[in-house]
Amino acid sequence: MAPVSKADKKTAADAGAWMFNVVTSVGIIIVNKALMATYGYSFATTLTGLHFAFTTLMTIVLRCLGYIQPSHLPFTELLRFIFFANFSIVGMNVSLMWNSVGFYQIAKLSMIPVSCLLEMVLDKIRYSRDTKLSIGLVLAGVGVCTVTDVSVNSKGFLAAFVAVWSTSLQQYYVHYLQRKYSLSSFNLLGHTAPAQAATLLVVGPFLDYWLTEKRVDMYDYNLVSVLFITLSCTIAIGTNLSQFICIGRFTAVSFQVLGHMKTILVLVMGFFFFGREGLNLHVVIGMVIAVLGMIWYGNASSKPGGKERRSYSLPTTRQQKLGAASDSDDNEDKA
Repeated sequence: MAPVSKADKKTAADAGAWMFNVVTSVGIIIVNKALMATYGYSFATTLTGLHFAFTTLMTIVLRCLGYIQPSHLPFTELLRFIFFANFSIVGMNVSLMWNSVGFYQIAKLSMIPVSCLLEMVLDKIRYSRDTKLSIGLVLAGVGVCTVTDVSVNSKGFLAAFVAVWSTSLQQYYVHYLQRKYSLSSFNLLGHTAPAQAATLLVVGPFLDYWLTEKRVDMYDYNLVSVLFITLSCTIAIGTNLSQFICIGRFTAVSFQVLGHMKTILVLVMGFFFFGREGLNLHVVIGMVIAVLGMIWYGNASSKPGGKERRSYSLPTTRQQKLGAASDSDDNEDKA
């Protein structure tokens, strides 16, 4: 049996990380939909705080077992990350309240161009024409699937603007911090999850009351709803971890592009759960376009020059002149 190459191992690990993210993300969407729609638990920000509290407990257990090694993350970097991450969560919730579903989906789609811009400006990444076109095809396909009514108002636009930029910056920062400080996904979660849990559990009840006019402490907690909350928090551990793993292995842009596969899966599962009302011709056409765009993106970005970091080097003529001058100096020294 031929030995497995390093490239094959990386491909298998990438696929495993991605499947882990897809399964946990789709799972938490289904559980949260049941929790909010069936049992009336509409406190999204507080629930997210509970997600990070459970994730914090997981990192503490793993640290005690020796799976997480001591690491350092400067306090200023941690504050910056928490600022972006919490504004992302709050911004998305407020954007959904103040905007139509159609404009909310357009705002989510615009995160890919914003992430591209951040990588081009901050990381000097250059995209080929095919890579840009494939991203456009994914956006078009998902737009056909999800965008229906589109109405815009000033405060809704501001909320969407904050949500898009803070989410894109948070996802860029995950990749940046792991690379700069050599942090594993577990290490980074160990630093960020406690801070996010603390801030969201303090702010969440007030924000949820503002959004829903309901108090989280007045909710009718029963055995079934508590079980669903616990299940949501347990799945969230995998969702949070897999997000950090995927962004660390790929980039924020690739994570966004491939992330729309989850949108397609949720729509397909909606068809199986709710019948033909969940799926119609234009949704099917959008799915096909989006999947073709994802395949094209994977192929285009993996080719040489599809997505690469710019290297600033001297022009050829300038290098030749410097080389010639160096040779002449060497000859003079020898003489």
